[in-house]
Amino acid sequence: MHKKRIRIGEHLILVTSDSINVISMFDRNFYIEEDNNLIPDLFLHIEDGYGVPFVNYQVSIINTENHISFKRADYNIKVDLNYKSATIFVHNELALKHALMNLYSSFIVHHNWGILLHSSCVLDKGSAHIFSGQSGAGKSTAAKLSFPRELLSDEATIIKITSNEIMVYDSPFRSELKGNGHSQPHILESIQLLHQSLHNNRIRLSKSSGLITIIDKVFYWTDDPQDTIRILNLLKLLVNQVPVYDLHFQKNNTFWEMIS
Repeated sequence: MHKKRIRIGEHLILVTSDSINVISMFDRNFYIEEDNNLIPDLFLHIEDGYGVPFVNYQVSIINTENHISFKRADYNIKVDLNYKSATIFVHNELALKHALMNLYSSFIVHHNWGILLHSSCVLDKGSAHIFSGQSGAGKSTAAKLSFPRELLSDEATIIKITSNEIMVYDSPFRSELKGNGHSQPHILESIQLLHQSLHNNRIRLSKSSGLITIIDKVFYWTDDPQDTIRILNLLKLLVNQVPVYDLHFQKNNTFWEMIS
């Protein structure tokens, strides 16, 4: 049995698997925790050889007395009702990445800790700025154009939400752009909803409009009304503390003049 202790956000996860190929994936993409004395927040076992290659994003959810199952053609997650222990059956590395996003998103919502947002996130002068939008809006483009600023995410941003502050963490859930590895959390300064345009323009949205426009950008898989309420309450705290903007931008880095 192979073991690896990984950290995502604030959370320590003890991963076990019989497959060395599965375990080696974490060395490439995740922060490895070396302190063996820390108590894990989640125990995770992974088995490969499951299902078929990716078909679509449709996930079925099955609730039993003892666990919740999130099932897709290329993965199956079984997690206990307290989100302390889980098993993931996967087809390949892509399936494992998506399954981990599913599990971690559900984990942090269940514990009322925060959300995983479909977005890129960039550091500027010590503060974090998120770029989100519909598919094809330019999240990865905005991230690339932000170089040499540090990149915290290019696909899924980890956001911790409390009534006192909103913090973001380096995300291992990446599409193509690499970051600088594990880093300390940073204060979230703004959220930009992207629209490619011939001219740069940045318009602040009302809190209610901001909430409505970002709710469908949250990664979550649930049929539990309580989890839906948790997400809405977390988003209310988010938009009460962080301004949300419509950002119409040219495909160059001049949009940063409106943000910095």
